[in-house]
Amino acid sequence: MDANDYIYGVRAVIEAIEADKDIDKILVRKDLQSDLVNDMLQMARERHLLVQRVPIEKINRITQKNHQGVVALLASVTYTRVGELVPMLYEEGVLPFVIVLDGITDVRNFGAIARTAECCGANALVIPERGSVSAGGDAMKTSAGALNYIQVCRERNLVSAVKYLKDNGYQIVGVTEKANFNYTQGTYDTPVALVMGAEDVGISPEILALCDTRVSIPMFGKIGSLNVSVAAGVMMYEVVRQRLASDLEVI
Repeated sequence: MDANDYIYGVRAVIEAIEADKDIDKILVRKDLQSDLVNDMLQMARERHLLVQRVPIEKINRITQKNHQGVVALLASVTYTRVGELVPMLYEEGVLPFVIVLDGITDVRNFGAIARTAECCGANALVIPERGSVSAGGDAMKTSAGALNYIQVCRERNLVSAVKYLKDNGYQIVGVTEKANFNYTQGTYDTPVALVMGAEDVGISPEILALCDTRVSIPMFGKIGSLNVSVAAGVMMYEVVRQRLASDLEVI
C-alpha cells in the first residue's frame, strides 16, 4: 500500500478527522484503550466513519512505523449518498443508470466493474459501508483511474438505499442465476438500478425481494457461473445496447 493511502498514529488520525479528510475506514488495535483513543472514536461516530477493531498484525502489514495501534485508510474518491445522487441526476435530465454491488469484497472485481461502468456511461456505483470492498488506492489502481470519473455512493444501509431508488422511479434489476428470465428479455429504457451480488452467496434476500425484475445470463459450460465483473459487464452493455437501439441518451 502506498504511504499516501493512509495516516497512522492517534493524534494524526484525530487531526485528519477534524480536517474532514476523506477517510475510508479507521483500523484500531483490538485491545487499545485510552482517553485519547476514546476521543478519536467519539469523533469518528459523530461523523459516521467506519471503525474496525483488528489484530495488531493487520495494522503491521500496512505500516511498520510508530502507528500506536491506529491507522486511517484514506478514500481515493469523495463518497456521496443515494439521497444526494437521485435528485442531482434528475436535475441534469439524464436517464439514470446505477450499479448496486451487494457484498462484493474483491478489489479487483470492484475495479473492473468500475472501469466498465465508466466506459458504458453509468452514473454511479452503490456499495455498503460494511461487508464490501471500498474505493481506496488499490481499487483506484485496478479501475485504471475510472473511479476518478464515476460517482460512488457508500450507504450505511444498502436495503434502505435500494428502496429509496425504487421509490424514486428506478427499476431494480437483480442479476441472479436463480432467475428464469433471460437478461436480453428485460427492458431497460427507464431509470435502472442493476444489482450484482457476491459470487458465493449472490444477492441478499432483503434486496432480492425489492427487485422488480430478476434476470439471468444463460450458461452452457460446466462451471455454471461467471466472474461477477464479467457478468456485470454483460449486463451493463445490454442496457447500453437497448438504449442505443431506442435512440435514448446513454449518458
